[in-house]
Amino acid sequence: MNDDSLLTLIWNASLPVQLVMLILLGASVMSWALMYVKRSYIRQSQAEAKDFEGRFWSGINLSELFGQLSQSEQRRFGLEAIFENGFREFARARKAELENSESVRSAHRAMKVSMAREIEMLESNLTFLATVGSVSPYVGLFGTVWGIMESFRALAGVQQATLAMVAPGISEALIATAMGLLAAIPAVVAYNKFSSEIDTMIVRYENFLEEFTGILQRQTHTPK
Repeated sequence: MNDDSLLTLIWNASLPVQLVMLILLGASVMSWALMYVKRSYIRQSQAEAKDFEGRFWSGINLSELFGQLSQSEQRRFGLEAIFENGFREFARARKAELENSESVRSAHRAMKVSMAREIEMLESNLTFLATVGSVSPYVGLFGTVWGIMESFRALAGVQQATLAMVAPGISEALIATAMGLLAAIPAVVAYNKFSSEIDTMIVRYENFLEEFTGILQRQTHTPK
């Protein structure tokens, strides 16, 4: 089937089938756009985490590292945001002469809130990919069923039915199924891949939070 005949089938399809195809096309385009944005953001988060961990564990003074981040005008996210919020709260609590344990708890709470915000950013719009991946095949199937129903309904007043009479209608109906699969398969693959990478990032954030909390606990035993 060449491109012209394919376009002709789509153009000549019934209105409900055309509507189904349009919905699936829109879902596919939005999915690919979201996959590109999400892939870029996750890669940026991974690179940021690797760079920050290198600086954090290089032996640099934490106050100096905090000062570098505070002076930067760039938006901070990921581990940088978790560290900055935690250390700022820790310094505020120490300056207010709170008990050592309370200073650490305040910093831990601040980091938990910051980490929750970062996780929310990582997981944003993933539900859309999951929805497209699970619903698109059924939407395409609906278009197929409708198209086949219309094809056989057109034979009701025909004395002698032939395959040539129903073939175009069935073909246009099957295009809806194909479009449903084309929209669903990339969305499912992307959702699984992103979910796995995000889970890895969450573990990374949690490990850093606990390690940094331990460092702050040790600092409470040193002079202010």
